[in-house]
Amino acid sequence: MAEPAQGPWSGPAARRAFQVVEVTGPSMVPTLYHGDWLLVQRGAPVRPGDVVILRHPFQQDLLVVKRAVERRGNGWWVLGDNAYAGGDSTDYGTVPEELVLARVRARYRPLRKGQRSPFALLAWAASAVRLVSAERSTARRLRAR
Repeated sequence: MAEPAQGPWSGPAARRAFQVVEVTGPSMVPTLYHGDWLLVQRGAPVRPGDVVILRHPFQQDLLVVKRAVERRGNGWWVLGDNAYAGGDSTDYGTVPEELVLARVRARYRPLRKGQRSPFALLAWAASAVRLVSAERSTARRLRAR
């Protein structure tokens, strides 16, 4: 399950509109990979297709990143882009609106060790920073079950 680092979500940092968090886990592959950094906006309006940071409904000290697929009642049906990773609304149902904390605006993919050839560096430079929006989704799982 992709989880952002939890440090920025407590204390004075929690009042900032924009924050940077790190992804761990495979649930949002191919959109997000383990080690990616995300620029997130707290309190931003969420639309279907947006990637969001939320508190896990059963473990509220755990933060997860998922795609908001469909609004249902007072909450969101969320799915990971990786259908095989699990840990989304197919496991825990609709996520209440108050547990959705932020909307992901951009992704930065750090340079990996071993990316030293000119071709690898050029490929990294072309794809290191990307906006993350509903319109740019690479996910094929946008229909709620």
